[in-house]
Amino acid sequence: MNPESESNPVANPSMFPSSDQPAAEAASTSPNMGPVKKFFERVNHEIHKVYVGQDELILATLVSLLSNGHVLIESVPGLGKTLFVRTLGQILGCKFGRIQFTADLMPSDITGAPVFDMKEQEFRFRPGPVFTQLLLADEINRSPAKTHAALLEIMQEYRVTVEGTSHVLEQPFLVMATQNPIESEGTYNLPEAQLDRFMFKLKVEYPSQAEEAEILALHARGESIYQKLEKEVQTVTSPDRILMVMERCKQVRLDQKLIDYINRLVRLTREWPQFFMGASPRASISLLQGARTLAAFHGRDYAVPDDVSTLLLPALRHRVILTPEAEVEGRQVDEILTEMARTVEVPRL
Repeated sequence: MNPESESNPVANPSMFPSSDQPAAEAASTSPNMGPVKKFFERVNHEIHKVYVGQDELILATLVSLLSNGHVLIESVPGLGKTLFVRTLGQILGCKFGRIQFTADLMPSDITGAPVFDMKEQEFRFRPGPVFTQLLLADEINRSPAKTHAALLEIMQEYRVTVEGTSHVLEQPFLVMATQNPIESEGTYNLPEAQLDRFMFKLKVEYPSQAEEAEILALHARGESIYQKLEKEVQTVTSPDRILMVMERCKQVRLDQKLIDYINRLVRLTREWPQFFMGASPRASISLLQGARTLAAFHGRDYAVPDDVSTLLLPALRHRVILTPEAEVEGRQVDEILTEMARTVEVPRL
């Protein structure tokens, strides 16, 4: 394994893999991971034909997709989440769907239910909108707990059980759930059990001035963004190809020192004084699987501490709970996680 210098405990977006990397890094691309790196670059290029900015959202979503995970997005309305899912579905050649969560949404509205067939004189199962491959669960915190519970089995086991019969979902399958960070009226907090099902929690901020100017320029041309999506964005892969790339990602090597590093980071959240509750072992698994996929995006067949650092905040921020004292002091979860990470020695591989 190539030696690595000590890394920043929490990486920044400049570390994201891109096509304009240095020639030395390009030359070090593993032949085994070349197809994965090419997959990421082609998908990223197509997305940016119609979708401006939000590099962290794109990267983390693709990492989650290839790691059998799901993402929770915290953002205000109007930042292009539906456009992103539609664009991703077209590029990947996958089916996509959207569910608008409301207070009266029932579990059967998501999963589907048996419907009586008058012609055959029997009940037939009619699949619900969850039977897709890329699912946008919009404003998930607006529905009650029983509707949240309907997603638990689906997200964990990739199947729907209705009246004792299991219906398997088509792979790959990714849930992108959104919640509004501002409104509280008419919303329900997601239970910890469901929060833990999400591999990453992403905070999508407003675009920069330059990015927003580019968005306005796209719309000023008078062409519908969805027409542009249909005309210019190409399908560059397929579900079968994605499953093959997922298998390649599993071949990325993890040094024992790196596994111990992940273990120390997650276990420390359970002892840190500002956290009332720390992260679960599922957080360690998310970091491990995510680091593998991110390393493959870089074209490496081995993971390094920077891969873990890049995904640390998205993987942990929704799995820890602040103490009442920390909340009164106005402390932020990301700030405390960053401080905590800096106390853990970064391994040299």
